[in-house]
Amino acid sequence: MGVHFERIVDVEVSGEEAGALAERMVDWMVAEGLITRELSSVLVYSPHADEGYLPGPDWARAVADASDPTWLPGPVAVVVGRNHHVGGQGEDEAEYAVCPRCGTRTVIINYPEEFRPDPEVWQPFEDGIAAWKATGQGSTPCSACGASAPVTEWEWDSGFAVGALAFDFWNWPPLSETFRAEFGRRLGHRTAEHTGKF
Repeated sequence: MGVHFERIVDVEVSGEEAGALAERMVDWMVAEGLITRELSSVLVYSPHADEGYLPGPDWARAVADASDPTWLPGPVAVVVGRNHHVGGQGEDEAEYAVCPRCGTRTVIINYPEEFRPDPEVWQPFEDGIAAWKATGQGSTPCSACGASAPVTEWEWDSGFAVGALAFDFWNWPPLSETFRAEFGRRLGHRTAEHTGKF
């Protein structure tokens, strides 16, 4: 059956500001009764977090449909630190990236003909992401317009994101549009959203 997750990634917050923002978001969710401060590692499979906050008494206010009385969601893992995030299992590269300067889409994995990235195309992105993880600064040049842009400004396919703060909702029913909008408003930054299953 597996365990599924829904992830919200803040793709604009800096590594230096991510910890404080994470604390504010946790404080808000606790105050709203969506989570508690009790931590658990059960059902948490986040690559960059070993545990998460257990659901609170009012967790159902965050989801689109809480009509199943037997459904008890898992923890919410808060991932602080510069990381790349993927929506599925076994994936580690983006399918494509869109240049923030000229809008050209660079195809990295040519689905359905290929299931692995073109190493020459992916390498500049991989190098830029590695530099960003290590230092907070990393750019990749566009093969079309020649401009170099920070990896945090490139638009990635829906299953890939780079960001210094992410929230993994493990085994929750689908989050409501209202909650996701409020969550993004409180973050104050552009976000990316993933769903996946382990």
